[in-house]
Amino acid sequence: MAITNASSGTNVHEIADGIYRINTGLAQIPGGFSFNQYLVLDDQPLLFHTGPRKMFPLVREAVESVMPISRLQFVALSHFEADECGSLNEWLAAAPQSIPLCGRIAALVSVNDVADRPARAMADGEEISLGKHALKWLDAPHLPHGWETGYLMDTTTRTMFCGDLFTQGGTGEVALTEGDILEPSEAFRKNMDYFSYSTHAGALLDNLARESPTTLACMHGSAWRGNGADLLLALGGRLAEQ
Repeated sequence: MAITNASSGTNVHEIADGIYRINTGLAQIPGGFSFNQYLVLDDQPLLFHTGPRKMFPLVREAVESVMPISRLQFVALSHFEADECGSLNEWLAAAPQSIPLCGRIAALVSVNDVADRPARAMADGEEISLGKHALKWLDAPHLPHGWETGYLMDTTTRTMFCGDLFTQGGTGEVALTEGDILEPSEAFRKNMDYFSYSTHAGALLDNLARESPTTLACMHGSAWRGNGADLLLALGGRLAEQ
């Protein structure tokens, strides 16, 4: 792991082949909180989530510790929210050939209006090649929130960029864990109540589980390695109890 900013503690850690987790913890929030972004280093590099706009200098510094920022091709987001895409236009300006990548609904209702360049809008199940990595878009409306929500599955490394699923409190000091993240994320969910409680949540989680991820790239807290299908189904069971 490399610390890229001594003041903020922003750090970079490779959690799967060619996939780098960028983490900034905020200890000033009671109990701590963290923001993660994920860089896929490939022929056409992709950044999944930008972090809030004011965090752009920290994330940019971290990306530049791995590769020249000018190489960035795609700036991807799961849903339209500040920590997912707050600095989207700053990234588009820093990497002149880069474009947003998101689901069709996100492009329609938000991204193509706000972004300085049109998005590559992905249909459910559509795949895109970055070179060595192949990514599949998975629609997941309202899971956990946002009509436009969807996730990317790297079918090469079996890594699922799972957004706000399994959000954990704390500063995310452990980059990749094989320990329990269901109970910590459930405790966080019950305190914050940020899930939409969609009647389709179980079916959507079943669909994600069928991708059989072995790494879950969480946006808040530690990334996780193990039987991702079982963990996703376990989350579905918890939601069914509501």
